[in-house]
Amino acid sequence: MEEILEELRELSEDVSVALELPTEDDLVLIEEEILISLPHALRVFLLEASDIIYGSIEPVTAADPRSHTHLPEVAAQAWSMGMPREYIPIAEYDGGYACIAEDGKVSFWSSNGMLENKWDDFWLWCRDVWMAR
Repeated sequence: MEEILEELRELSEDVSVALELPTEDDLVLIEEEILISLPHALRVFLLEASDIIYGSIEPVTAADPRSHTHLPEVAAQAWSMGMPREYIPIAEYDGGYACIAEDGKVSFWSSNGMLENKWDDFWLWCRDVWMAR
């Protein structure tokens, strides 16, 4: 995890208006809003790396409720499209959503249902998908 976080920081693009990192209180509010506890890896990502901008995939964020990547907004959209409620979306791309289960495993969901490409944890998804694009 630390290695991937470090590499993401190095890859991060400089932008004129930087994203902010959320606080623990922000995450508690999000959990109350979506009615699901955030898996540990997603919580760490949101607190430590959700300000990173890299490539064509935009993972969810938690600090700015007006952002199109704000987790509750992305979750509401994904769930309204039929993604099972026990999954939390982490990024929208390729016509679907990468989503994380309570056990930390990541899958890709599209309106056709869950696809077979699964990652054992959030950080492997970061390396294999987000950082690879």
